[in-house]
Amino acid sequence: MNDLLLSEINTDQEDLLRAVMLIEEFIFEQKSDALPQIEQLVEYCEQELADVEDPLAQAEHLINVLFLDLLLLDTKRSSWPVGAFKLETAVAQREIHPVLKAIVIKYIAEQCGFEVDLVFVPEKIMLRLICDQQFAIIFDPLNGESLNWEELDHRLDELTEEPSQYLDAMDTKAVLVEYLTALKNALIHEQKHSLALRCVDVLITLKPEDPFERRDRGFLLHQLDCFKVAYDDYQYFVNQCPQDPAAQILKLQLDNIKISNTILH
Repeated sequence: MNDLLLSEINTDQEDLLRAVMLIEEFIFEQKSDALPQIEQLVEYCEQELADVEDPLAQAEHLINVLFLDLLLLDTKRSSWPVGAFKLETAVAQREIHPVLKAIVIKYIAEQCGFEVDLVFVPEKIMLRLICDQQFAIIFDPLNGESLNWEELDHRLDELTEEPSQYLDAMDTKAVLVEYLTALKNALIHEQKHSLALRCVDVLITLKPEDPFERRDRGFLLHQLDCFKVAYDDYQYFVNQCPQDPAAQILKLQLDNIKISNTILH
């Protein structure tokens, strides 16, 4: 993993789009050429907003332009293809995973002069568009539907933990973890284990002590016949999470891994 990527993903700065492009280049070994497409979307939005002066009307019009004029409207689905995580392909085909779309919309809105951040509202990432000192719109990156305060209060009231954390702006690292986790799952679903392993490498850089990422790395290494390193990761997970149901299964599997017959990569 190169130093530039490490510096970008370990920062608290808000240059999310650049960080995603660097991660995409690292995982797929292909530089993203999506920025010209996104800049065209920015230009279109700026033209559409030019004659709107009221801040609230501007915010509402921007959302309509993004989801209706620019066809970013989508429907909920249980899984997303890997292409929905690659900026150039996703934007061109208008099939964009909600976390990636939130990052793109944040960039577009900021280029149009808005203050916008990403917030975690159970159980998804949403955008908060600041209209003025009194008003803000929280909306779903999937379909642009806004969340009123009554709905928000209802969701937060259902939580058992402290609800205030859900309205804090997410930092760069937290958003990238959500993006990488979803991409990792899509790659595993499509059995692209080598690429999924690169995702886990970045995630472990962001969360070095996370036993679940070590478990996933063990699984991927096992699929790639790297038994010894897989064994070490499995053992780490079992030691850290002995009560987890998966740990009980792995305890049995560990005995069946023949360390003497390893293929090292």
